[in-house]
Amino acid sequence: MNTIETARTTNRLLTILSALTLALGLLALLAGRKALADVSFLAGSVPLAIAILASIVIRLLRRDMGVDVIALLAIGGALALGEYLTASVIGLMFSTGKALEDYAEGRAMRAMSALLGRVPRTARRYDGEELVQVPIDSVVPGDRLLVRSGEVVPVDGLVDSAMAVLDESALTGEPLPLRRARGELVRSGVLNAAAPFDLLATTSAADSTFTGIVRLVEEARCSKAPSTRLADRYGLVFIPLSIIVAAVAWAISGDPVRALAVLVVATPCPMILAVPIAIVSGMSRCASRGVLIKRGGVLEQLARGHVLFFDKTGTLTAGHARLTAIEAAGALDTDELLRTAASLEQASQHVLAEAIVSFARQRGLRLSRPSAVHEEHGAGLTGSVDGRTVVVGSHAFVSRMASPADWADALHRRVRDEAATGVFVAVDGAIAGALLLGDEIRLDTPRALRLLRRAKIGRIVMLTGDHRDIAEAIGDALGVDEVLAGQTPADKLRAIEAARNSGTTIMVGDGINDAPALAAADVGVAMGARGAAASSEAAGIVLLVDRLDRLAEALAIARRTRRIAIESVIVGMSLSLVAMAVAALGYLPPIAGAILQEGIDVAAILNALRALRVRAPHGTALRLNPSETDRLRQDHLQLAPVLDRIRACADRLPTLSSDAVRAELVELNALVRSRLLAHEQEDERTLYPKLEPLIGGDDPLAAMSRTHREIFRLGHQLQKATDNLLDGHLPATGIQDLQRALYGLDAILRLHFAQEDEIYHAITEAAA
Repeated sequence: MNTIETARTTNRLLTILSALTLALGLLALLAGRKALADVSFLAGSVPLAIAILASIVIRLLRRDMGVDVIALLAIGGALALGEYLTASVIGLMFSTGKALEDYAEGRAMRAMSALLGRVPRTARRYDGEELVQVPIDSVVPGDRLLVRSGEVVPVDGLVDSAMAVLDESALTGEPLPLRRARGELVRSGVLNAAAPFDLLATTSAADSTFTGIVRLVEEARCSKAPSTRLADRYGLVFIPLSIIVAAVAWAISGDPVRALAVLVVATPCPMILAVPIAIVSGMSRCASRGVLIKRGGVLEQLARGHVLFFDKTGTLTAGHARLTAIEAAGALDTDELLRTAASLEQASQHVLAEAIVSFARQRGLRLSRPSAVHEEHGAGLTGSVDGRTVVVGSHAFVSRMASPADWADALHRRVRDEAATGVFVAVDGAIAGALLLGDEIRLDTPRALRLLRRAKIGRIVMLTGDHRDIAEAIGDALGVDEVLAGQTPADKLRAIEAARNSGTTIMVGDGINDAPALAAADVGVAMGARGAAASSEAAGIVLLVDRLDRLAEALAIARRTRRIAIESVIVGMSLSLVAMAVAALGYLPPIAGAILQEGIDVAAILNALRALRVRAPHGTALRLNPSETDRLRQDHLQLAPVLDRIRACADRLPTLSSDAVRAELVELNALVRSRLLAHEQEDERTLYPKLEPLIGGDDPLAAMSRTHREIFRLGHQLQKATDNLLDGHLPATGIQDLQRALYGLDAILRLHFAQEDEIYHAITEAAA
C-alpha cells in the first residue's frame, strides 16, 4: 500500500472512531455515566489530535501550512480544559472533512491504462538466417530485426527492406501512413501499417525515442509543484486572525475558557467540509457529462485556466484519413470512379484502402468482386473489376502502369502543395481520375472553440508535428491565436513551460507524443475515448466521450463550482467571525459555540451542495435522436454525387461543344431541381421547425434559411441558363456566367451541408 492509500485509510478509520466514540459518549451522558462518557470522548479525540499534529509537522517540514492548525488548537485546548465533549465534536467535524477531501482526490482514479502498455517487450532478431525472439533490452545497435505487420517498432533504426509503411501518428500526430524507403530512419513507438520489413537497429531500447518520451513524462510530473488546497489559501488569513482574537479574549478576561470558545467557533469546518463537498459535486457533474477529473485540485486549476494548448491530429481534427474530394477526368463519373476504385481496394489491407471502401459503402455503392489482384506494398495495386483492368495507387505507380496525362501531373502537384494524399485510378490503361484524402476538422471543434472563448479562455494555441503549411491552414480555419508547427514532444513541453507566466495552462491531446506536455501543463486533458494510454495516464482530466465540446462544458462547470466553493467559505468565515466576536465577549460558552458552529457548517454545506445542480451552458433537455441524425447525414452523403457533378460540369463547360453543353445542362438542371432543391425545400418546410426548439433562441436558423435563399437563387440561374440555351438565346458570355453560378452553387452547398452536419452533431441525443 502506498503513502497516499495509507493516509486515506487512516483518515477513514479516524472518522469511524470519532463518530462511534461521540455516539457512545452521548449515550453514556444520557444514562448518567459522565466518567464513561469522558473516556469515550477522549478515545475519539486524542488519536485524532495526534494524527493532526503529525500531519502538521510533515507539512511544516515541506514549508507548508494549512487550516488544520486551528482544529488542533481547539481540540488540544478543549482537552486541556476538560471540555471533552467539545473536543469530540470538533474531532468528528474535522475527520469528516478530511474523509470528504480524500474522496474528492480519489473519486475518479479508476484503472487507467499503463503508460508502458505500448512498449514492446521482445524483438525478433536475425541470428544468421534464423529469427530468434529476444528481450528488448538485449537489442544493441547493429542488430537486424524483423518488424511484422501490426507490430510496434521496438527501437530506432534504418529500414533494411525495399519499403516500409508506417503509422507514425503516436509520435508525430500525422494521421496518414507514411512510406519509408530503404535506408530511411524509423523511430521506436511507430506502428508497422503494412507488410513485414527488416530494421537495422541504431540505438538500444534505453536510448530509443519512445523511452525518451516516457522519461519526459516522468520529469514533467516531478517538476510540477503540488497544488494548494482552496481552503488552505483562505486559511492563511483566518489562522492568525483566530489566534489573535482568542489571545486577546484570554488576556482581557483572564479566562482561558473564553479563548477556547473563540477557537471552537473559529474551527474552519466550513472550509474543511464545504470546499470538498462543492469540489466533489463539481467532479460528479463533469463525470455525468463524460469528463473524468482525477483529483479535486485539477478541477480548481481548470477553473482558473487561461492559456489553452491543443494538439491538432485526433484532437482538433478527426485523426484518420477521410475522402475529401473525387476528381474524375475520363468517361467515368465520380460515383463510378469511386465504385471501381473501392471494388479493387477491397483486396488491400492498407489504411487508405479501408477509408475508400468505407466511404463508397456510405454512399450506398454496390462494389464488385476484384480478381487477379497484385499489390505492391506502399505503392498500389492492380487487378480486374467487371472485366476492366484497374490500377489504384500513388501517382508514380499509376503513371507507370498507364498512359501519362498532363491533368494528372498538375493534380499531383496541387495535392502535394496542399499536403493531402491523392490516390490515382487508371482504367484500361488510361488515368480516369483521383481520390483525394485528408484529415478533416472534427464536427464539434468549431463549437467547442466558440464555447471556450465564451468561457473567457484568453489564448488558444495549436501544437502539431505537422508541416507549417498544413498547420496554418487548419489554424486559420479555426481562428486559433497561434500555431506552433513541426513540434517534437520536447518542443511541446518547452512551449507549455514558457506559457506558465501568462496564466494557468491547459493542454489537450490524444497521442503518446502529447504525454509530456499533458503532464507538464497545469491541467492536462486527454481524449481518452480513443487516445493513447500514455496521454490518459499523464493527464489530470480524461474525456471519456469523443467530443471536444465537453471540455468547454467542464470548464464552465468547474468555474461555477469554484465560485460556489468560495461563496461557501466566505459565508462560513463571516458567520464564524461574528461568532468569534460574541465568544470573545463571553456570551458564548464552548459547548454552545460547538453547537452554533454545527449550524454554520450546515449553512455552508447546503450552499456547497448547490454545485450538484450546476448545468452545462446553453443546454437543453430536448435532443435529436441519433437515428434521425444518422438519416440526415446519410441524406447529405447521397447528395454528394450531385455536388461532384456540379463541379465537374463547371470544369468542363469551356471544352464542350454547344450540343454537349446543352445535353449536360439539361441533365444537370433536372438533377439539381429534383434532388438538391427539393431537399432544401423539404428542410425549410419540415426539418427546421423541428430543430428550432432543440437549439433554442428567437430565430436560431435564420442564417441557414438565408443560405437556402441563395441556393434557390443560384438554382434559378441554372434553370434560366438552361431555358435560354434550349431557346438558342444564351449570349457569348453566358458560359462564363454559368460557370460562376455553378462554382458558387457548389461552394455554398458544401458549406451549407457542413454547417448542418455541425448543428446535427451538437444537438444529438448521444451528446446530452
